[in-house]
Amino acid sequence: MAKKILNNNKQALFNYETLETYQAGLVLSGPEVKAVKGSQISLKGSYISIDHQGEAWLVGSHVSPYLPAKTAQIKYDPDRRRKLLLHKKEISALIGKSAQKGLTIIPICVYTIKGLVKLDIALARGKTKIDKRETIKKREVDREIRRSLRQSR
Repeated sequence: MAKKILNNNKQALFNYETLETYQAGLVLSGPEVKAVKGSQISLKGSYISIDHQGEAWLVGSHVSPYLPAKTAQIKYDPDRRRKLLLHKKEISALIGKSAQKGLTIIPICVYTIKGLVKLDIALARGKTKIDKRETIKKREVDREIRRSLRQSR
């Protein structure tokens, strides 16, 4: 199974510590699928909400309109909520765990498997400033190591 990553939510990975991850299907219209497969989706600032009917929704994502189909969709809302396809057990587990203080559900990345658009979501806890500083330090050290290895070759 080749997994082609279309977009990552780097800001969420920096601001949150992931505890558990789930794979969800994404309900899209035809032109939206073309746009997402062309990497015209932004997950920055988006989150997952679960309504009182037990359905999961992707809120705050932006899917740019697919230009060749723009005439077919005159009233297209790029920031609309999009339904997620999860099993009932997964949704009930997410409801129970996200009710705990300090936990939220965030999208991590969008990718395709066998032509289907999938979304990795995570149960996450917000990082403190100290944790963010440690992440930055680690990233800079890794960058220096790679730079020194490149120069030694």
